[in-house]
Amino acid sequence: MTIDSKNSAKTAVEKEDDEIDLMALLLALLRGWKTILFFAILGLLIGILYSRYVNPTYKSEALIQIDEKSSGISALGGDISELIGAEDSKAQAEAELIRSRMVLEPVINSLNLRIRLADPEVGAIDRIVNDRTNTAIHTPEGVSLTTTDGQVSISQFNVSQGYLNQPYTLIRSETGFTLSNNLDEFKGQLNQPHQFKGADGQIQITVNDLPDNSHAVSLTKQSLQKTTNTINSALSVVEKGKQTGIIELSMTGNNQQQTSLILEEIVLSYVGQNQSRGTEDTTRTLEFMETQIPLLREKLEDSEAEFNEFRTKYGTIDVSQEAEILLAENSQIDTQLSELKLKKADLTTYYTDEHPLVIQINEQIAVLNARKQKIDNTIAGLPEVQREFLKLSQDTEINREIYLNLLKNYQQLQIAKAGQTGFARIIDLPINTFDAIAPKKLQIMILALLLGGMLGSMIVLIKSMLRNVVKDPERLEAKTGVPVIATIPRSPLLTRLGKKNKSPNLLLAHVDNDSLSYEAIKSLRTNLMFGMPVVGKVGERAKVILITGESPGVGKSFVSANLTEVFSQLDKKVLIIDADMRLGELHRMFDMAPDNGLGDYLAQHIELAAAIHPTSIDNIDFMPRGQHPKNPSSLLSGDKFEQMMTELNEHYDYIVIDSPPILAASDAMVMSHYADRVLMVTRYDQSVEGQVAYAIKQMHKAGIQVDGIVLNDVQQGLMSKYSYHYSYAYGNNS
Repeated sequence: MTIDSKNSAKTAVEKEDDEIDLMALLLALLRGWKTILFFAILGLLIGILYSRYVNPTYKSEALIQIDEKSSGISALGGDISELIGAEDSKAQAEAELIRSRMVLEPVINSLNLRIRLADPEVGAIDRIVNDRTNTAIHTPEGVSLTTTDGQVSISQFNVSQGYLNQPYTLIRSETGFTLSNNLDEFKGQLNQPHQFKGADGQIQITVNDLPDNSHAVSLTKQSLQKTTNTINSALSVVEKGKQTGIIELSMTGNNQQQTSLILEEIVLSYVGQNQSRGTEDTTRTLEFMETQIPLLREKLEDSEAEFNEFRTKYGTIDVSQEAEILLAENSQIDTQLSELKLKKADLTTYYTDEHPLVIQINEQIAVLNARKQKIDNTIAGLPEVQREFLKLSQDTEINREIYLNLLKNYQQLQIAKAGQTGFARIIDLPINTFDAIAPKKLQIMILALLLGGMLGSMIVLIKSMLRNVVKDPERLEAKTGVPVIATIPRSPLLTRLGKKNKSPNLLLAHVDNDSLSYEAIKSLRTNLMFGMPVVGKVGERAKVILITGESPGVGKSFVSANLTEVFSQLDKKVLIIDADMRLGELHRMFDMAPDNGLGDYLAQHIELAAAIHPTSIDNIDFMPRGQHPKNPSSLLSGDKFEQMMTELNEHYDYIVIDSPPILAASDAMVMSHYADRVLMVTRYDQSVEGQVAYAIKQMHKAGIQVDGIVLNDVQQGLMSKYSYHYSYAYGNNS
């Protein structure tokens, strides 16, 4: 029906519901099961390839117990224990020490861990095919790597700072080996130490063996920091439990024996340094005593020699009892002063002169010096020979006492040092289990399968949201402003027969006349009958119905053919025209040839009577598409088509025109001017709402009103939440 553009129907767009329809999402996933299955299988395949690509990872473990410092020193006597301060250790602090360069550097140097060997000829395909690849073996003797063409063995590789972390290519030559990078190239012999001078410094290397067949090997000298970081990334040091004092060390690597060896060396390095720290105070005190003993012995010898010389000269001197008492007290004071000075010397190695312990010793020394000065003044009043005798005998006695006391303490500290064991004790050293902890192939494959399925589900959901396909008749009506006058369910029987190619005639009347689909076609007929004008546009008799779609594949030919069949049941003469002169397939519905049809008539190749063919169904004639003309739209716009429609009005009660899709050609807009009813066929869950709305908008711009939308191929059951639009069939369901 033609109307002015001013009176064209306005599109009513309602506000979309923001709530997520869980059922709709579930149905979208069910409809996209093929996509989900494809990505799940793809994920599983990637998981299998990845699990073969990565090398197995092994784990080694060790346990260390952190004890309080041994009480063996205090058992040797209070004087010695006072010389060595008590020290407590926390497991958490010790865990950090284990990860420090102080502990790791000796291990790195001992096992040559800074030397890195790699086989660049091992590619991703080789790793997948072989399931695992060889790794470098580090030992105190050097580094080795097994390749397909032989073994690489390097016992020495030292470089200057400028060459650190730079890869070199090492390859066997006729005379030995060739070492090169982007700038330098050096040649040498196997099993011989070499020193090369390059642009950035010195290189020292000893190559013991190389693969044959010019097999290149990558060689790198890492910096200490980078190697330490690499070890720490694979090393875990944690306290087992809370306040247990048990440190658990674990290390992962691609070679079980290598990993266990490195971890064992780390444990031994830490315990060794812990032992050194445990005896550090004792060692420092012994070193101080070792410097003082020779001096005191020399001083004692000098005082004894001088005293003996005096006695030889003057003989035995009678000293009064009071002088002897003073002499003895003076000797004791000197001994105490000597011990206090020794303690002060030891304390000043840890504390400053302002420390309370140092100040206390200084005050004791001052008191003793004052008493000593008073005794010296008393002795000064004695006769000169007696004073000299007392002085020499006193010096000798004091020096002897100091020397013997220091020698005694020195021997006691040596005994204490021998009994000190540190506060770290090895509980378990690492052992080789050869049980790979990664990759966990089954978990990887299951996870990859799930991730693939999730990715497929996301794609299905995103695709469903972006496409916004036609599903809800009410939503479609609101979107386009055109009523949905029929919803035609999918015919399961017709679908199965079509897939098996067992039904050359696809009319519902012949294969599924008791179905919901057939009843929906009849309902559409009823709707059109009561909505037809009394006088048609091309004449008084014929009522013209044009059926089109927004795009190909929506089922407009199916609707046209079956609608024609149900109109023929009214004992009305019906003509169906395949007006899609480009790709029309309507002739297959009636099992007829496409020749001698509309295209031939409009091109004036045949008469109108020759273009119309009777069908096997009573009251139905068929005009096929004919030959494909060069300009179908121009032919339809000419007078020939108008004359044809006027002439056909005299012979038929209903004329059904199956036109090309609106978005594909403009033919439907031309023929719509001769139609009494224009129907737009759209396909459930395939047609896009935006395309349908745009097609109707184009018709409105051309002054053509779309009288109704036919929603075709609506799926019933769980796959559609809108199956309530056709809930039952009236008739024989047996």
